[in-house]
Amino acid sequence: MYEQDKRAIIDAALEIKHYGLIQLAGGNVSVRKENGDIVLTPSGTYYDTMRVEDVLVLNADGEVIEGVLRPSVDTVALKYIYDHLKDVNAIIHTHQPYTTAIGLIQDEFPACSTTLCNVTLGPGSVAPYSSPASLNMGIQTVDYLNGKRAVILKHHGVVTVGRTLKEALYAAIYMEDAAKCYLAAKAAGNVAIM
Repeated sequence: MYEQDKRAIIDAALEIKHYGLIQLAGGNVSVRKENGDIVLTPSGTYYDTMRVEDVLVLNADGEVIEGVLRPSVDTVALKYIYDHLKDVNAIIHTHQPYTTAIGLIQDEFPACSTTLCNVTLGPGSVAPYSSPASLNMGIQTVDYLNGKRAVILKHHGVVTVGRTLKEALYAAIYMEDAAKCYLAAKAAGNVAIM
């Protein structure tokens, strides 16, 4: 079931690993289908060795209907996001270091580049700390997205969303690229904000 989506999820997971947005088996990638099913990465499985049959399918109630591995530990948060943001059909959660670092020093990632604005739809908010793998992680994400495609989770990482997996993937990758630029500029002086 959903083999094409499972392959796309593995490809996206390998992309975020390639760009250094996650390490080992960190983070997760998921998509929601029109019928409410959620296709997502399992917990604790290295993306380099992940097979199509390792990717899980949950029904709209969050019950595993396909797959034998344990779902991502963030499933309760992901389900909350999907339940409360009807236009979101893809979620990527990373631990990308440069964007996460911004959340350690300020409460917003300001709009400093056209790339950031194009893919995340403007400045990124920093949500207060919430425990990983908790419902509160999902609540904070919904509360702090503010119509954007990305939110920084203080002391934790980043959640990006999109109508498609491509939108969520681009938001994650380009946000980290903009974060590198922003932190380099901040180290040298005052950053010009758009």
